[in-house]
Amino acid sequence: MIGSVQRALRLLEAVGTHRDGAPAKQLAREAGLPLPTAYHLLRTLTHEGYLRRENGVFHFGAAAENLTAAPGVRGGPRPTSVADSLGHWRDVIGTPVYCAVYCDGEIELIAVADAPDTPAVEEWASFRENAHAHAIGQCLLAQLDERAREDHLDRHPVRPLTRYSVRDRATLLERLRTLRRGEPVIERQEYALGTVCAAIPVTAGATIAAMAISVPLDREDRLLPAVEQLRGEVASLLRSFVFSISI
Repeated sequence: MIGSVQRALRLLEAVGTHRDGAPAKQLAREAGLPLPTAYHLLRTLTHEGYLRRENGVFHFGAAAENLTAAPGVRGGPRPTSVADSLGHWRDVIGTPVYCAVYCDGEIELIAVADAPDTPAVEEWASFRENAHAHAIGQCLLAQLDERAREDHLDRHPVRPLTRYSVRDRATLLERLRTLRRGEPVIERQEYALGTVCAAIPVTAGATIAAMAISVPLDREDRLLPAVEQLRGEVASLLRSFVFSISI
């Protein structure tokens, strides 16, 4: 692995979590980098057009936005390749794969890839209204700032769906606060009995997104290896700059 490239990507990921931009010191802390290293990389990324600096904070620049543009088109999103990618990962990993985004204050499940021998979880209770009860919803809520998270829970109160579900708002918020940046969110039978799920955050520009997998409870030993495999697949595709999410 090329360390400088990895460090630059960590900074871009950090910038993507701040809709209003962030200063160098904060980005360095979130990316886990020494401040002098962060300054050097931020200057390089700004010079190349991937970032722009305004009023002391860094935002995505035109070059970063163009990474998700269609060939020959600048400044607009290209058609999504999510469905094709999910189908490939379903076959490689051997589990259903889900993709969701947080858009206009709501959870949007934009693609699911499953197969007869690896069926997806049945949506018996609204995914949108019960984000607190499933892994992909919790993963998206964890990426929101405090105000947006509280607003979401005001509109969609926490209520247990199974005997394993998080019981109340305070417990959910504490769980989300203790998640380390980028780590998988694990959910065991909180949404559907007999099923365990894991979700990972996905950085795609300013989009708040997540990918998830599910396995039957009797195959729980497959969950962590499978989600780590998914993380590797997603990271590889993002590095190739051919993956975009169109909302």
